[in-house]
This record gives sequence, structure tokens and C-alpha cells, in this order.
Amino acid sequence: MKIALLAPPYLSVPPKKYGGTEKIVSLLAGGLVELGHDVTLFATGDSQTRAKLVSVFPEGLGNSGLKKDDGLLPLMHYTECIRRQKEFDIIHNHGQYLAMFVCEFSKTPVVHTIHGSYYPGEIPEEKRKVLQTFKSHRFISISDNQRGGMSDLNFVATVYNGIDVSQFHYTEKPRGDYLLWVGRIIAKKGPLTAIETAKKTNIPLVIAAAIDPADMPYYEKEIKPHIDGKFISYIGEINHHTSEELYGNALCTLFPITWHEPFGLVMVESMACGTPVVAYNIGSVPEIIVSGKTGFIVEIESGVEGLSHAVRKIGSIQRGDCRAHVLENFTKEKMVEGYEQVYKEILSNKR
Repeated sequence: MKIALLAPPYLSVPPKKYGGTEKIVSLLAGGLVELGHDVTLFATGDSQTRAKLVSVFPEGLGNSGLKKDDGLLPLMHYTECIRRQKEFDIIHNHGQYLAMFVCEFSKTPVVHTIHGSYYPGEIPEEKRKVLQTFKSHRFISISDNQRGGMSDLNFVATVYNGIDVSQFHYTEKPRGDYLLWVGRIIAKKGPLTAIETAKKTNIPLVIAAAIDPADMPYYEKEIKPHIDGKFISYIGEINHHTSEELYGNALCTLFPITWHEPFGLVMVESMACGTPVVAYNIGSVPEIIVSGKTGFIVEIESGVEGLSHAVRKIGSIQRGDCRAHVLENFTKEKMVEGYEQVYKEILSNKR
């Protein structure tokens, strides 16, 4: 198949540091090439890929929420893909909502993977109106829970995100005596709850996070006052090489989100290193964690008390089970094969 992958133009593929969507697109491009497909990746010029690379911009536009409000430059990137539609059998859009406007005019089949929530109150209402406008387009969900936000979209499949497990070293006996929280410092991802849980359990916490300029006021007011560099440590944004050791040597990873996160790569990366996850029961969490085997899922209503109780039981988890669960369900190979099957079905129906 001749496949076009349309990535957002904000970060390189793969990302140099934080960037879940770009990680997935990178693995998908490489995996499809390995399967013998003719793959063209529309991404920034500083991307590294085994696919053919087409770039409008020499480097990423920047991932700040402040910069993303300007939609004109990204539209130039998305339009370039649709201009060349005749070169492809299928186009797979990972570029979110703006790309849908130009994809509407593509005669080549298009399928969308949106790496965000569809739930009311969790995305701007204008984006839900965009989805409603293009609801007859083909959508691939990244978890079954994601569909609940807008069940009337034309979902053709669910394909879970995957990781390159070989890049995550398994650690049977962690050297650390700390809890870990990884993500972007925004309220709905629960960094303050993680801090409160660390204090409740009297176990140090390491925060590895990116801070968007748009979220700096929240960090300054709610998070920074707790950071002392000893009991509560903030080590900034991390890359793959630092994350592997950080995950592997943690007692557990805290994932106290309070929104319908459609797929939490943090959970999978942590378990791949053997580190169990303690999380609230919302979003994709119950599709990723096996409670009592690869970590613990607690109800949001139980709050910090529930999280702390789970952390105290973390020694009952066999770290090998965490790794095995990822190998069975969340590998890049499984993800690539899932998307390949969807492409074949779409093209078969088209014919």
C-alpha cells in the first residue's frame, strides 16, 4: 500500500523530549516500512524516519498551547498532504482537527486518529462542533473509552497505542525509594494529588514534567511551593534515555488523572520497565492496568486516601507481570498490525 501519515507540525517525529502523538507516529511509520509498505510521512524537517519525509517547515513550530492558537501555519502543512493525495492509496491523519477541513476534499480515503478526549468539558465546544461536522469521516479510537465522548462518530476500529518494548529496560529490583509522576503539569493530570499522596505515605516523589508556558501560572501557584529538591523533586522534561532509568527504579508510578485521557502512554512505559501503576478509575485506565496484577485502580471518590492505601500494597505486585502485560497487549508490532488491518478493510470496502 501507498500510505501517507500526516503528523502535527508542532514537534519533530519522533519528539526530542515530551510528545506522545509524535512517538506513536514515528513507530507507526517505521513499522509500516518494515512490513513493506510505501510510506510517506508529512512532518517537520527535523524529523528522523525510515519513511519518505515531506516537510513544509524545517523544524517544529513549537508545542506551546499559546502557539497552537494560530491555525494558519499548520493549515499550510496539512494542505500539502492533500495536494498530493493522488500519490497515495490511503491517508492517515494524526493532525487533529484543523486537518479535517482539508481532508474533506480528499478523494483518496482518509482515516483520523485523534489523540485527545471527545468528552464535553474536556475539549473546547468549538472542537466538538468540528467533529460533529465531519462525523461521517472514518475514525480510529485509541481506546474504547475514548468513544464515549462522542459515540455518534463513524468509528471503524479501536487500535491501542504501542511502544518499542526493546527500548525500555526491565528492572526486577528497583534501586529507588521514590514514587514517580510523569506528564505535563496541568491540574487534570494530577500532579498536586501525587504530591499529597507522597506526603500521606511518607515516600519521596520525583516529578518529571514539561511545563507549557500557558500552564506556568498553575505551576507557580499550586506545585512549586511544595518542591524542596529532597522530598518533592522536580527534574524537568525528560527524554527517552533518562525516562527508562527513572521508571525502572521507582517503587510505582502515580497516574491520578481526573479526565477521560484516551490513552496514557506513561502507564505502558512504566509497566514495560516492571514498575506498577496506581491510578484513578477514569478514561482508558481500566483498559491498560490490570488492577491487583500490574498496579491498582482506585475510585476518584476515595481521593488521596485511596491512592495511599494502594501505594502501601504495591509490594504485592510482581514486576514481571507488568512487563508481560505490555508485551502481550501494547507493543509497536501489535499497533502497526492493527492499523494495517484497518487500512486493508477500508480499501477493500472502497473497491
